[in-house]
Amino acid sequence: MSTGRRFPAEWEKQQGILLCFPHNGKDWPGKFAAVQWDFVEFIKKIAEFEEVFLLVKDEQQKSKVFEMLEKAHVDLQKLSFIFQKTNRSWMRDSGPIIVKNGDKREALNFHFNGWAKYKNYKLDRQVPSSVANHLKIPLIPVFRNGEPVILEGGAIDVNGKGTLLTSEECLMHPDIQVRNPGFSRADYEAVFKEYLGVSNVIWLGDGIFGDDTHGHIDDLCRFVNEDTIITVIESDPKDSNYKALQDNLNRLQSAKLENGESPKIVSLPMPTRLDFDGLRLPASYANFLILNKSVLVPVFNDSKDLEALNIIAGCFPNRKIIPINATDLIWGFGTLHCLSQQIPV
Repeated sequence: MSTGRRFPAEWEKQQGILLCFPHNGKDWPGKFAAVQWDFVEFIKKIAEFEEVFLLVKDEQQKSKVFEMLEKAHVDLQKLSFIFQKTNRSWMRDSGPIIVKNGDKREALNFHFNGWAKYKNYKLDRQVPSSVANHLKIPLIPVFRNGEPVILEGGAIDVNGKGTLLTSEECLMHPDIQVRNPGFSRADYEAVFKEYLGVSNVIWLGDGIFGDDTHGHIDDLCRFVNEDTIITVIESDPKDSNYKALQDNLNRLQSAKLENGESPKIVSLPMPTRLDFDGLRLPASYANFLILNKSVLVPVFNDSKDLEALNIIAGCFPNRKIIPINATDLIWGFGTLHCLSQQIPV
C-alpha cells in the first residue's frame, strides 16, 4: 500500500532537533556529571544552526538546565522546552519519526518497547504524543495486520528518494531482542512503503560489537546524499567487528538504489577499540548528526579522529564539520545521533 507519506532525508531542511536532557544517571554510571556538561555543549552547537526542542521532566529540572545553558552562553532564543517525564534520553528511538504527507507533517508512533530488552520504558512511550502536541501535528500510530509495529529510528536510514538502509541483526534475528515476533522481511518492507514512502530496502547483516540495540544502522552506515553511502570498516582482521563490517561492505557494493543505479560507497574507519569497566563500547564515527549547515561528529580522543573528520568533510562540502567529544557519552552505549531526532520543516 502506497500513501502520500515520505520520510525526508536528514540533510533536507530542518526546523530543529529533538533532545531530552539526561536525568537517568544509571545510563552513565560514574560519568553522569560530565555527561550533563557534554550535553550542554551538544545543545549549544545545535542552537547555532536551528531550534532545539528539549524534553525535561518538570519545572525543577528546567530551572537547573536553564542555569547550565546560561553559564555556557547557549542561544536560549533557539530553545523550547517540552515537559515530559522519560525513562531515558535516547530520542532517536523513543521519539516520533516525523514524515511529510503532501505539504503537511505527521508524527509516527512506533510503539517503543525499550529495544525489546529493558522493562522500564512506559514513560518513554509518551514521548511521541508530547512532541506531536507541541508541534501541533497529528500523531499516527503504526500498525501492520492490526498489530502495533515496533521500530526505533536508529534502525533505519533513508535517502529521501525511496531507499532505506537497515540491518538483519536488528529486525530479523529470531531470538535476541525480537521487536515484532513473526515479522518477515515482506512485513517490514510493507510498513516502510506505507508509512515512510520507501520502495527499496538495502539489508545489511550484523551490527557492531557492544551495540546495546543489537544492530542499529546508525552505527554502521549512513546516506550522505541521495546516491552515496558512508560505511564503517575495521582494518584489523583480528578485531571482532572485522568480519561483519566486511560482509556489510560487500552487500553495499552489490546493492542497488531505487532507480536501479549502484550507490557510491565511502569507507569510514572505526575508532580504536574502546573499553570501560570491562565492557566494549560501541564507538562509531557513523553516529554523526546532520544539521542545516553543519554536521556534528562524535570523536573519541583517538588517532583516527582526524581521518574520520576529513572523510566526513569530503561528503559534506557545503556544511561545517564540528567534532564533539563523545568519550563520556558512549558509556551510555550511544552518542549524537542516538540522542537526537530531526524535525523536518
